[in-house]
Amino acid sequence: MPILLLVIAVVVVFWVISQYNSLIALKNHTANAWKQIDVQLKRRHDLIPNLVNTVKGSMEFEKETLEAVISARARAMSATTVGQTAAAEGALTGALGKFFAVAEAYPDLKSSTNIGSLQEELASTENKISFARQAYNDMATKYNTKQMQFPTNMVAGLAKATPAELWEITDDKEREVVNVDLSMGKKPTA
Repeated sequence: MPILLLVIAVVVVFWVISQYNSLIALKNHTANAWKQIDVQLKRRHDLIPNLVNTVKGSMEFEKETLEAVISARARAMSATTVGQTAAAEGALTGALGKFFAVAEAYPDLKSSTNIGSLQEELASTENKISFARQAYNDMATKYNTKQMQFPTNMVAGLAKATPAELWEITDDKEREVVNVDLSMGKKPTA
C-alpha cells in the first residue's frame, strides 16, 4: 500500500509540474505574440512622420487633418494596455484613412512616388499588424482556455496565470463598411 501511495504522489507531482510548465509556456508565447504586434506598430509609427513631412508643404490648407494624424499617433504610442492600444490604433487608422482621402484631392501628391511608396509601406505594415493581432488573439485564447480548464485551473494560481486581454474592436466606426467613391465628381455616362 505505501508503494501505491508513493506512485500516486509521484504521478501527481509530475502532473502539477507538467501543467505549471505548460501554463508558463503559453504565458510566454502570448507575451511574444504581443511583442510581434508591438514591432509592427513601431514600424507604423515610424512611417507616419515621414508621410506627414512629405505632404506638409502641399497640404497647407489641411492642417487639421495632419494634426489629427500626429495626435492619434502620439496617443497610440502612449497606450499601455491591449485595450488602450486597440482603441488608440483604431483612432489612428481612422485619421490615416481621412488623411489619404484628403490627399487624393491633390494631384501633385497623387502622382508623387514618395507618397505612393509610403502608402504601400503603410499598407504592407497594416497587413502585418492584422496577422500579428490574429496570432496574438489565438495564443491569448489558448492561454486563457488552458488556465480555466479543469484540472489545470487548480495549478493556475501557482503559475500566477491571469487572463490575457484580447485585441478587440472597440470603436464602432471600425466595424462600418468603408464607402469608396472613385468617380471624382464625374457622373457616369450611359
